[in-house]
Amino acid sequence: MFLLSKPGFQLMERALDASALRQKVIANNVANVDTPYFKRSDVRFEELLQQEMNGASLEGRRTDPRHFYIGRPAVPMEPKVVQDGSTSINNNLNNVDVDYEMSLMAKNQLRYNVMIQQVNNDLKKIRTAIGGR
Repeated sequence: MFLLSKPGFQLMERALDASALRQKVIANNVANVDTPYFKRSDVRFEELLQQEMNGASLEGRRTDPRHFYIGRPAVPMEPKVVQDGSTSINNNLNNVDVDYEMSLMAKNQLRYNVMIQQVNNDLKKIRTAIGGR
């Protein structure tokens, strides 16, 4: 649908994907809390997005796929899973702290709920505009 292909919706979709991936990574970290030599992982998305937005250059808007790119081509931002291999907090060289992982999970859940509310609000506005009320 044309209305849902706007950059704001696409960015929100990627942020929701990153949040879902973060939930899986945190669950995997918690599941391996007693596994010897296991190193925790984390998802980097917001930092990469911020870097991309800070280093943003002038980019032309393409209204037709046959148009040339002005500036750099738009590359969709993807979340990345990074492993923290530099620390260890247990005698078995595992670096998973359950309390820290639970706080990250709560933070991720709050972020996910805010994004879902925003998407629902935007869709409600579109539905209202289409309905003409």
